[in-house]
Amino acid sequence: MEIKLVKTTSPMAKPDPDTLGFGQIFTDHMFRMEYNPQEGWHNARIVPFENISLHPASTVLHYGAEIFEGLKAYRRADGKVQMFRPIENIRRLNNSAERLCLPQIPEDVALELLTEFVRVEQDWTPYKKGTSLYLRPFLFGDDKTLGVHTIKEAQFIIIASPVGSYYKEGINPVRIMIESDDVRAVRGGTGYAKCGGNYAASTRAGKKAEAQGYSQVLWLDGVERKYIEEVGAMNVMFKIGGKIVTPKLTGSILPGITRKSCIEVLKSEGYTVEERLLSVEELGNALADGTLEEAWGCGTAAVVSPIGELNYLGEKYIINNNRIGAVTQHLYDTLTGIQWGEIEDKFGWTYQL
Repeated sequence: MEIKLVKTTSPMAKPDPDTLGFGQIFTDHMFRMEYNPQEGWHNARIVPFENISLHPASTVLHYGAEIFEGLKAYRRADGKVQMFRPIENIRRLNNSAERLCLPQIPEDVALELLTEFVRVEQDWTPYKKGTSLYLRPFLFGDDKTLGVHTIKEAQFIIIASPVGSYYKEGINPVRIMIESDDVRAVRGGTGYAKCGGNYAASTRAGKKAEAQGYSQVLWLDGVERKYIEEVGAMNVMFKIGGKIVTPKLTGSILPGITRKSCIEVLKSEGYTVEERLLSVEELGNALADGTLEEAWGCGTAAVVSPIGELNYLGEKYIINNNRIGAVTQHLYDTLTGIQWGEIEDKFGWTYQL
């Protein structure tokens, strides 16, 4: 696909890597293209970063027809820039698009567009260890009508933000509250799709947990309210009796790329990994008899986030003496080592520009 490039005439100064937060500073350019039934995807262009103008009846504003992805580009020690498993994000984007009846983008085309955009903006990839260039592709319906129907017009946009290290003071275990009222998603719904509505619906429980001094919530299934699903906006894993247990993908859980990477690393090293239903009762029994050794969340932003305390219906449970476990630390070191090009990529996950 031909990509038109319009360079900015007012490039911004690169930020101090020591002051970077998350998603607060954006690069000079953005990628844009549109879809309609007559032309398909067309008008691919990289243009100066700008606001988006939408018709007041645009589908995305009224019916939430929107999906997104999150991945990163990393600056290697040799100065080169690489992405981590971008094809997995593209495949998940298309799976999400299928669920919300949005137009999909052929994998090879999407990878070409993403790569070219990162190539244009690669100077924004910070050099300091722990920093990266966060990439946010998103796709939304843009029909100019209030009728509810299959999307006919859409926009696809990619923006980028240089981000700082998630752990500025070391990886410290977080306190998590098990949510017993709200649910994140249900089987048959949009739980496996990365759409904005899933996140909007989760904020009430997160706000309640934060008010009680907890970082996030551990979600239970929406049918029986007893099986563990995700933690906050991350997948979750447990080391129980020497085995790694993580909730299986039943359709209500987002298939995380970091989750998949953790599983593949662990299996390659001889760990037994069980993807299955895990109830709160089983988890409580493992806490009581001492077989629950570690717990952690995993996702793009943090890679892994150790869990040191769980609260369920007012009862507090401490995991691994509120310390990061050996497996959790090993996964963090291994994945970040591959992402920043510090250790050999035996899996072929990195994609160099």
